[in-house]
Amino acid sequence: MKSILLAFAIAVSAIAATSPADAKGCIKGAVVGGVAGHYAGHHGMLGAAAGCLYGRHHAKEQERQRQQQQAQPAQQDKL
Repeated sequence: MKSILLAFAIAVSAIAATSPADAKGCIKGAVVGGVAGHYAGHHGMLGAAAGCLYGRHHAKEQERQRQQQQAQPAQQDKL
């Protein structure tokens, strides 16, 4: 089990080092999903992949909401 966790930590570190700007939400989701998957039937890698996808989706949604909130005051100023 220690070797799996070590390999996962190395993989996450390598991914984070190569593309930190594109990984917004992915790393946090992957860690949470990996732990949850591990305890839910030893499917840590599957959980990490799903967590990464969900974390990235959630980060995009938050960014979209932030942009909409910033655009609304600008539109109201024009009126």
